[in-house]
Amino acid sequence: QVQLVESGGGLVQAGGSLRLSCAASGRTFSMYAMGWFRQAPGKEREFVAAISWSGGDTNYADSVKGRFTISRDNAKNTVYLQMNSLKSEDTAVYYCAADWLGGGSTRNGEYDYWGQGTQVTVSS
Repeated sequence: QVQLVESGGGLVQAGGSLRLSCAASGRTFSMYAMGWFRQAPGKEREFVAAISWSGGDTNYADSVKGRFTISRDNAKNTVYLQMNSLKSEDTAVYYCAADWLGGGSTRNGEYDYWGQGTQVTVSS
């Protein structure tokens, strides 16, 4: 069982930056690929970024490439999402998710555990 808790969301102006964190419980964090997804009002949940369990592979949605960076610190059981050059269309609830021995899938059905989400609002 893995519990995930996101933090770092908030209100930011367009062009600004935020760093989201996702803290995981358990001693097997390093064996999970971690992903970030987001859901805007009235829209389906969509993939944002993922990092493999080894940290060697990352994957990004086209809409965030070059602006967002995913990273992990296995010693702290934490995955991060650095978001730069934020746009109003980035406004959503952001969720982290864990996938046992995953490679960083873009499909939310591959993930075994989910956090409760953190709100990111970008004002234009």
